[in-house]
Amino acid sequence: MSAIPNEGKNKVIAVSLVTAICLLGDSMLYVALPVYWHQTGLLSLWEVGLILSINRFVRLPLNPIMGWLYSKISLRTGLLVAVVLSALTTTGYGFAQGLWVWLILRCIWGFAWSLLRLGGLMTVVTAAEDHNRGYLMGTYNGLYRLGSLFGMLLGGGGATLIGIEWVAFLMGAASLLGIPLILLFVRPGTAADASRSAKARAGAVRWRSLGLWKVMSSGFLVSLLIQGVLTSTLSFLINDLFTEEVSIGEATLAAATLSGIIQGSRWAWEPFLAVKFGHWSDGPYGRMPWFCGFLLVAAVGFACAPLGIGIYWWIVVILTVMIAATALTTLMDTLATDTSRDTNSISIMTLYSVALDFGAAAGPMLAFLLLSLKHGLIYTYWGGAAIFLALCLLWFEKGASRDRSSRVSASHGKDQERKTAEIS
Repeated sequence: MSAIPNEGKNKVIAVSLVTAICLLGDSMLYVALPVYWHQTGLLSLWEVGLILSINRFVRLPLNPIMGWLYSKISLRTGLLVAVVLSALTTTGYGFAQGLWVWLILRCIWGFAWSLLRLGGLMTVVTAAEDHNRGYLMGTYNGLYRLGSLFGMLLGGGGATLIGIEWVAFLMGAASLLGIPLILLFVRPGTAADASRSAKARAGAVRWRSLGLWKVMSSGFLVSLLIQGVLTSTLSFLINDLFTEEVSIGEATLAAATLSGIIQGSRWAWEPFLAVKFGHWSDGPYGRMPWFCGFLLVAAVGFACAPLGIGIYWWIVVILTVMIAATALTTLMDTLATDTSRDTNSISIMTLYSVALDFGAAAGPMLAFLLLSLKHGLIYTYWGGAAIFLALCLLWFEKGASRDRSSRVSASHGKDQERKTAEIS
């Protein structure tokens, strides 16, 4: 790890912690609002669903605007604006009454999250080099997901003990702690300057590049299946396979509770495993073996998920899928930053953010459309398995081609060295 410049590493850690703090309020809502919605001026549960999803749909048109904005302002300025907006919206959750007020707050949060997410990806792009990009991306993903974990844990218990108003106020105040972190560790001008220097080295983005669109389409599909399908249908899957209550030993858990425990476990191990997976992908074997391997693991896991294999084996399968999800998310982000390193990184990462958000937004809609059919679970999860397998074959072929090229290049280099030695 000594090879990683301290300044770049510290900047990535600072931005990821800022993002985690700002995520507290958003994650709290996913636990507290479905239970305490009647205290917030809402009239029905469908309004809760709309409130929790509107920020994701808003980000689809906002991401290109954020990319343009980051080409005009510094990374530091964008992150500071995001922190202030996050603090205001999170505090507002404690006072909001009525659907329209909630929708306005969630749309503003969507704007803030677009700035945070794109700013975080740009931070890794500017701080990383080829030998540490996976490690820094794993560090970023792992640390900022702590916000999801603690937001859910503190949000659920806190709303019960002191009320959603005080929880929102405290989390909103905590968001302001991001301001000194940004001022200390993020220099002005980073995003725009880095993109301009990359442009000077490599020229315009090659939008017709097959490799570029392979990364974008893969990011869309991985996000669709993991952030969209798996996250939104896990409770439904448990309920369909094991009924509303699941007996594990002497304990009986509701389907929603077991789903929450399984998904929460991912946020708990992410700070450790994401860093490991990213670091391993920086090693001599590169990213392709790890990426293809975890795509295959996800394919097998999705294929087994809708089968009646018993609760204990089923939990093992789903936890394995969750580990694969951690790896695939980190490796996919790293592949995107690999693609952007020698070109206009703002444009590339903006397009990548759009692909991820589109996948995450489309996943639940596609999944529940399929679930309305007979044998819908089989179609949904076996279809996902087929997509993971197709991606594995696609990237395996690319990795094999790259290895062949590397061997030919290395062999050619050795021949040249031998000829030079013979001449001398």
